[in-house]
Amino acid sequence: MEWKSDWNLRGRMAFTMFLLFALYIVFVAVLARAGMWVIMPVVGVFLLGQLFFSDKLALYTMGAREVSEEEYPELHASISRLSQQADLPKPTVAVTDSRVPNAFATGRSQDSATVCVTTGILNTLNQEELEGVLAHELAHVKNRDVMVMTIASFLSTIAFMVVRWGWLFTGGGDDDNPGALVAILASLVVWIVSFFLIRALSRYREFAADRGGAMITGNPSALASALMKISGRMDKVPDRDMREQSEMNAFFIIPVKGSSIMRLFSTHPSTERRIERLQDMEREVQFA
Repeated sequence: MEWKSDWNLRGRMAFTMFLLFALYIVFVAVLARAGMWVIMPVVGVFLLGQLFFSDKLALYTMGAREVSEEEYPELHASISRLSQQADLPKPTVAVTDSRVPNAFATGRSQDSATVCVTTGILNTLNQEELEGVLAHELAHVKNRDVMVMTIASFLSTIAFMVVRWGWLFTGGGDDDNPGALVAILASLVVWIVSFFLIRALSRYREFAADRGGAMITGNPSALASALMKISGRMDKVPDRDMREQSEMNAFFIIPVKGSSIMRLFSTHPSTERRIERLQDMEREVQFA
């Protein structure tokens, strides 16, 4: 299957970044008027750290480590072959020791990308299914949506920090600094808006990565089978392991399951819908 650029995804990423940039300008202006200048250097340092160290932070959060070809020869061979098929530089390969069957890609560019898998997914999927998942992660790298999600999540994180800690600038709760209260309210609005913008983009990017992964392998049914296996296996993973990894949901191939309410705000579309679309692609391949 020939790779085709997803212009809908590119348009959505550009539109989301434009809206978030506009929010960012308003957010900074409100902080400045509120006299919260001390936060500005923190925001700048946080942004640079998010850009240059987000991949390392993600791997650290997951307890992942870079692995050599000698340790995981088949995994390296699959990623090398799929990277060539996707016309991408081979990413760094990492593994995390976890029973949760999952995988994710991180990195600010195609040249600095890392693909990480859990030992749980290596023990769950067969070779074809695993390559379907790896191709899905490489499609994220190809689409450059990992970098966009990293930048987008920055504003949301900063706004949440102001909502949580802004009371320190209110003068102990009296009216000494009413501007700080305005900044907190504005930050709350920014956090809510960015929350929904990020989730709308994240759901579409998963469809795009499914489609891109199927194009790389030419085998949509393998990824569909992998999604079914991973989703079914999630129910058997201990709750403690699920909680430990839930903060990485936006980057996983399938999010760690939470409450029914949280699923309404999920970063991913339903597994059933993703499988249906892959099955439609499989039929297109068969009748092409």
